[in-house]
Amino acid sequence: MGKRTKKAGIVGKYGTRYGSSIRKVVKKIEIAQHSKYGCPFCGKTAVKRHSVGIWDCGSCKKRMAGGAYMLSTPTASDVRTTLTRVKRNALIS
Repeated sequence: MGKRTKKAGIVGKYGTRYGSSIRKVVKKIEIAQHSKYGCPFCGKTAVKRHSVGIWDCGSCKKRMAGGAYMLSTPTASDVRTTLTRVKRNALIS
């Protein structure tokens, strides 16, 4: 059996409904939420989404909080770098 969709990918299930630009946004989100991520505790690529904002590592069985669709959101990364910079400047001063 051959491939059913060429460009649509995971959002091929929606067919021609909802418009192309919305399907492109949904495609990016669904690919992100169904992929596996690296575990910050054990280092293996085994973290999968359990439910909205809850992520489970299949290897070390840790459960962690994260973004709704990604383990670590861009905003969380910005906050983390800002906090480390503030802490480093506080130690210097």
